[in-house]
Amino acid sequence: MTGQERRRLIIEILLSSKDPIPGYKLADEFNVSRQVIVQDIALLRAERNNIMATSRGYLIYSNHNNLKKRVVATNHNSNKIEEELRIVVDYGGRLLNVIIEHDVYGDIKADLMIETENDIKNFLTKMKENKALPLMALTNGEHYHTIEAKNDKILDIIEKELNNL
Repeated sequence: MTGQERRRLIIEILLSSKDPIPGYKLADEFNVSRQVIVQDIALLRAERNNIMATSRGYLIYSNHNNLKKRVVATNHNSNKIEEELRIVVDYGGRLLNVIIEHDVYGDIKADLMIETENDIKNFLTKMKENKALPLMALTNGEHYHTIEAKNDKILDIIEKELNNL
């Protein structure tokens, strides 16, 4: 199988799944290394495929139903992470990513795709199990999130609640 054929099949797999697909599963599927999959994903992104790499795997993301997006600035310590995530989810938003502005490295962004209680639970569990520090630890709590919701009113409420953290 050629790399082009494999990448076409990766797109088909991602399109047919509503859940993220871990890179190791794609590697097993095509009997290649995880690094080959990482390179394939990079090439597919360069072709303008909207592939996100989340902590749970890869997924193709599309902005359905003309959802509104907003980047929201927030500043709090790490003991408010769960509350922050719940605010977004409880008001019907989807937290797409976290972004920090680092003095040396510039913008650092991590895709999250958190939209359900289960997503929150999985994220917090993974943070705890890996003893991972949140990105905001590098910026004394300052960070940004891209949030998506059905309308600007919901985004206004979410932003107001996040500002009150």
